[in-house]
Amino acid sequence: MVQLSVCKLCKTLSEKSIFTKSRFLDSLSLYVKGGSGGNGQPKYGGLGGRGGNVVCKVKAGASLESVKKQFKGVRITAASGDNSLVHRLAGRNGEDKILELPVGITAYADGGTKLGELNTEEDSIIIAHGGAGGNAQNGWLGRKGEELAVRLELKLIADIGLVGFPNAGKSTFLKAISRARPKIASYPFTTIKPNVGVITFDDFRKMSVADLPGLIEGAHRNLGMGHQFLRHVERTKLIAMIVDVNGFQLGLKHPKRSCVETVLLLNKELELYKMNLLEKPIILLVNKMDVEGAQEIYDGIRDTLHNLKDHIHKYPEEFQPEKVIKFQSILPISAKTNSTDVNDAKLKIRSILDLLAEEEQEMVDRELELVKKLKSSLREHQGEMII
Repeated sequence: MVQLSVCKLCKTLSEKSIFTKSRFLDSLSLYVKGGSGGNGQPKYGGLGGRGGNVVCKVKAGASLESVKKQFKGVRITAASGDNSLVHRLAGRNGEDKILELPVGITAYADGGTKLGELNTEEDSIIIAHGGAGGNAQNGWLGRKGEELAVRLELKLIADIGLVGFPNAGKSTFLKAISRARPKIASYPFTTIKPNVGVITFDDFRKMSVADLPGLIEGAHRNLGMGHQFLRHVERTKLIAMIVDVNGFQLGLKHPKRSCVETVLLLNKELELYKMNLLEKPIILLVNKMDVEGAQEIYDGIRDTLHNLKDHIHKYPEEFQPEKVIKFQSILPISAKTNSTDVNDAKLKIRSILDLLAEEEQEMVDRELELVKKLKSSLREHQGEMII
């Protein structure tokens, strides 16, 4: 009996340690300081060197984990500029301190002010400027660099974000539509960090898909993986909500939720985190249709899912979001066993994203045409004025 208890304890500790080691880092707080400027040489008009900047720059393969390992302390300081010397009147500028980061980073100052974003491979952000070197305007004394607390947040950039409660089949669906190989098992919280896959079509069209860690009730209050999951939804173009046709139960101590209740709770979690998430195109994938009795369950809730707003009054107040999602499409699927279902879902996702791209291009074209007409009108009234 004692030996059995010890084994159970060891297994529990092992599972916890695996979870801790595998935890995905998508937010990092740092204290940064730009280098001080060097002093000038008033007698000969020599200029002090500028202090180095603390710069965030995109690098392929980088992560917040790598930054945390590289800078073991919480304070990161760029080099100071050199003083002006008799034999070298122009002091050398201090070397910048470069933080190599992945695409998708947003930098915030301690008060919440956005300092900038890294959205493409060419982007960079100065998060702490170096001080000016000594010159005639500042009394030849170098200035101190900026120093501030900074928070770096990673928001995955993907075309499609898969959302749903744990064990709904998101990882199975991702594996079925792409070459990604996420961990899959029959217990909650298999996915504890985002997995990203790419859907490739025969005509070489590609779309990125992010399988995001499972939500639980109360995620908007940062329960479970909370904001660690929800912030990644913000940059997706389309949300694919995946639910188990049989409903969801986190554990024996938690209430069992039906499929419709699950949809309403997911609707509410997205709404309470950020209402404008509901303005994105959203499709609903009702998964695990291969399970015995699934078709009967789906037939019984089909009308409710397609007309949620008309049926919401039948559910307790805690299930009722203020704004009910109007799904672009509702598809019953078996991500595990039915390749036809999966292909239909891929084609539906593509059609929505292609339509969205066309609408965006039309908007850009209209704006360009408006600018063109404005320029033409100004030229007519003001001669050859160029703007």
